[in-house]
Amino acid sequence: MFSDFAKALGQLGDGRFMRVMLLGIALAAALLTGAYAGLLWVIETFTPGSINIPFVGPVGGLDTLLSWGSVLLMIVLSIFLMIPVASAFTGLFLEDVAQAVEDRHYPGLPPVARQRFGDVAIDTANFIGLLLALNTVALLLYPFAGPFSPLIFWGMNGYLLGREYFTLVATRRLGRDGARAMRKAYGLRIWAAGVLMAAPLSIPLINLAVPVLGVATFTHMFHRLSRQ
Repeated sequence: MFSDFAKALGQLGDGRFMRVMLLGIALAAALLTGAYAGLLWVIETFTPGSINIPFVGPVGGLDTLLSWGSVLLMIVLSIFLMIPVASAFTGLFLEDVAQAVEDRHYPGLPPVARQRFGDVAIDTANFIGLLLALNTVALLLYPFAGPFSPLIFWGMNGYLLGREYFTLVATRRLGRDGARAMRKAYGLRIWAAGVLMAAPLSIPLINLAVPVLGVATFTHMFHRLSRQ
């Protein structure tokens, strides 16, 4: 597992790796920006400019206060959701990363038919929904988990990243049924590799490379397990 990660890390400067990483970050930033714009619209549309407080009178500036509060809310949410969402978007460009790994490390493999964009988009949308839902629930649990919060974050996202990336990589060569069977056979190893990918998610800047490194690592892992 660690050798798979080391090989992926050694190829991080590949042009195709950098392109996918930047696209994933840009799409994730656009999604979060759109969500914030929608939140501001709701605040400005449905929040009165002032409210009447008994014995005090009208108090204004409520919409401004909520707007500033929304800024702080989005900063906190972006810390927890930016990287998982960027990871999900990377699935749209999986072919480029996996193909770059195979071109360098596994030459001579038979070509694979590119997956239909519609199928990839549906899988990615489902993955984004699952990531957002579970990480939102986890946000509510972190205050009660205390020092165990990082373990919840790593374990949950490790499972999700491992399950999704390995399935996507294996489907290229084995089809959906074959990928599902192989994932079940090596489930614990895949989860452990996913945790290895999830651990750097809480480290600023380094976490931006995690989606691409994850796809590359699981590509190496797939070919290593296939030989077994």
